[in-house]
Amino acid sequence: MIFDQIYDRALNLDPLSLEEGVLLYEQAPTSELMYIASQIRQKFHPGNTVSWMIDRNINITNVCISGCKFCNFYRKINSAETYTTTFKEYKTKIEAMLQLGGNQLLIQGGMHPDYGLDFYCDLFSRLKNEFPDVRLHALGPPEIVHIARKERMSYREVLEKLIESGLDSLPGAGAEILCDRVRKKISPGKARTSEWLDVMAAAHQLGMVTSATMMFGHIETMSERVAHLIYLRDLQSKKPLTAPGFMAFIPWPFMSEGTELAKLNEFAPVLPIEYIRTIAVSRIVLNNILNIQASWLTVGLETAQISLHAGANDLGSIMIEENVVSAAGAFCKLSANEMQRTIDQAGFRPQLRTQDYKYIDLPPVVEKNILHLL
Repeated sequence: MIFDQIYDRALNLDPLSLEEGVLLYEQAPTSELMYIASQIRQKFHPGNTVSWMIDRNINITNVCISGCKFCNFYRKINSAETYTTTFKEYKTKIEAMLQLGGNQLLIQGGMHPDYGLDFYCDLFSRLKNEFPDVRLHALGPPEIVHIARKERMSYREVLEKLIESGLDSLPGAGAEILCDRVRKKISPGKARTSEWLDVMAAAHQLGMVTSATMMFGHIETMSERVAHLIYLRDLQSKKPLTAPGFMAFIPWPFMSEGTELAKLNEFAPVLPIEYIRTIAVSRIVLNNILNIQASWLTVGLETAQISLHAGANDLGSIMIEENVVSAAGAFCKLSANEMQRTIDQAGFRPQLRTQDYKYIDLPPVVEKNILHLL
């Protein structure tokens, strides 16, 4: 049977073709996808450990000119509801995060028309001077493209300046679907596919830790969804041998509540079975990206737990703060204790990690308050 041949190649970590990926996505039995993906997961991560982390997501500003039709969070610059986070607010939020055992900020901006490289370098430098041990996982390819255009600099030059100012790693934000047909319709002002990939290529050349994402379940085709995975796999194959490249891939479904995109089109919600199949196909196709993260924030705990049996090996962060997808209908919240219990109840051993996927001990403040795992 043709599936058996594809499964054998996948288990050998051979790169599957676009046609093979689409065939699996559309026709392979879910139980078989889950089994093959779990076997591949074991090649990368023998045993039953599932990693997680503690961080806080702070938005620099809600001003953005990208015009994304799936985003309820952004505001135009002349809106009465605009804000920019003050340094005093950063301090308060970071101190609260430290009290909860976290040591990393996921800092995301918007594409603010008035904020150039100096703004971000000054912010990162001040944060590092005040909190030298806090890691800054910040911005994303669309912001880097925006800054580079504004400053008439290369992506590498922008990244070098940001690294000098304290940037530790680059999130895979703004990928959505890496297809210009889709991007022109849902995020007309945001980086094109080639620009997103070129920023990540520059980051990999600089040895940066990066991640990759995919927001699916809107206007993309199945072929475009699989092509997205292949773009990531191909870029990962070109990174320097000593560079970590994409440390993780995180897919999540389009959250439609109240969005302009949902007003323009009718969308069936992404069902749990489709999310689980997406996790499995991602693990099968991405033969050179070590970690697959299930987005409990957008799919809920039960689906995330099942995803751990379909190739995922990570549940991401407890998300002390999150403002963007929650503005479109994602309202799940977790404590450190609940995260560990969720992983344990799925049949796995929870392990705290850093952004670069190094395992670390539980901070005393977490260990002190830990509930008995059921």
